[in-house]
Amino acid sequence: MKKKVVQIISVGMALTMMLLPSGSVYASTVSDIKRQQQEDQKKLNNVQGQISGLQGQQNQVGNEIDELDANVVEIIASVDIIKEEIVEKQDQIVRTEAEYEEAKKQEEEQYASMKLRIKFMYEQGDVPYVQLLMSSSSFGDMVNKADYIEQLYEYDRKMLEEYQAIKEHVQEVWNRLEDEKAELEASKHELEEEQAYMEELLEEKKQVYENYNVQISRAKQEAAAYKTKIKQQTAQIKKLEEEARKKEEERKRAEEEERRKQEAANGGNSSGGSSNSSSSGSSTGSGSSSDSPSVSIPSSGNGSSIASYACQFIGNPYVAGGTSLTDGADCSGFVWRVFKDKGYTVPRTSWEIRNAGSGVEYSQAQPGDIICYAGHVGIYIGNGNIVHASTERTGIKITSATYKSILSVRRVA
Repeated sequence: MKKKVVQIISVGMALTMMLLPSGSVYASTVSDIKRQQQEDQKKLNNVQGQISGLQGQQNQVGNEIDELDANVVEIIASVDIIKEEIVEKQDQIVRTEAEYEEAKKQEEEQYASMKLRIKFMYEQGDVPYVQLLMSSSSFGDMVNKADYIEQLYEYDRKMLEEYQAIKEHVQEVWNRLEDEKAELEASKHELEEEQAYMEELLEEKKQVYENYNVQISRAKQEAAAYKTKIKQQTAQIKKLEEEARKKEEERKRAEEEERRKQEAANGGNSSGGSSNSSSSGSSTGSGSSSDSPSVSIPSSGNGSSIASYACQFIGNPYVAGGTSLTDGADCSGFVWRVFKDKGYTVPRTSWEIRNAGSGVEYSQAQPGDIICYAGHVGIYIGNGNIVHASTERTGIKITSATYKSILSVRRVA
């Protein structure tokens, strides 16, 4: 009997030894899978965070594109205004050319009349006038003839003054014609510059937006791969846990069977067993931080000093695309440089300047404010005047602020 009991105990121990390795492999495998799953979950969370960040950045670019679209609408309106002004100025030029031709005709006629008069006076000299006086029959007749001679000289003087006036008028008309042509050329340059800049900027923003689409799509694919992997790991863990549960049930049945056999071998004695259980837990924590940009606004200078400083460069040249106050600047380059020298930052193009600072009514304009037109900008200096880089013909000069339709007045200083 004792020998039989020993044999039964040996069989039980053998069964236990057979199950233990399987249990160790399960614990190690599940632990590895769960650890890998946790790592994959962290990676998934990171990718999802990247997707969220990319979408936020893309939305920001989308808002910038919307703003640019709104600016494009404004620029198109400005283009229409400029085109209307160009048509109007072209009509004015046609009328001015006709006026110029008429003035030239009057000048030529006046010049021809004066030549005849001068020729007569040169050929006759003063002798006819002396003979005319000496032939007077009386003192009264002499006075009358002297008045007549004085009228002749007065006529000659008047003819000379009219000739000079016509010449000055012709020159004035010509100068005005040249100024209008130069103004058209400057407006055309500003218009083409704004259009080219907007097209380039919009293209860049659209490319950035499309790049975000590519990055987001790539990140979503990566996230989907992690989700699939985590799902497979969960299924694998569930399968292993189910297998372990079945093995545990088999082990318990074997132990129960062994216990019954031992009881039967011991003649009904019962023995108890004990079981140990262990549990483990883990916790994770995360932290986040954010940075907020700081903005510093320069405080040097004021409107009056800006206006006074800008006037120092009157007479300097206009250069398309230039930003030099001495060697030459265009309208927006002039404004940009003046404000930069006084410690302020304004945009470089005329259409962007229309959104700089804060808007005020023209009736409330102060020296140093920026007066914005379609395709043009200038600096208000008070008394209804602006200083601006006008045209290649006139350079930097002072002009009435209302010489063109005002779109907006911006206050930066």
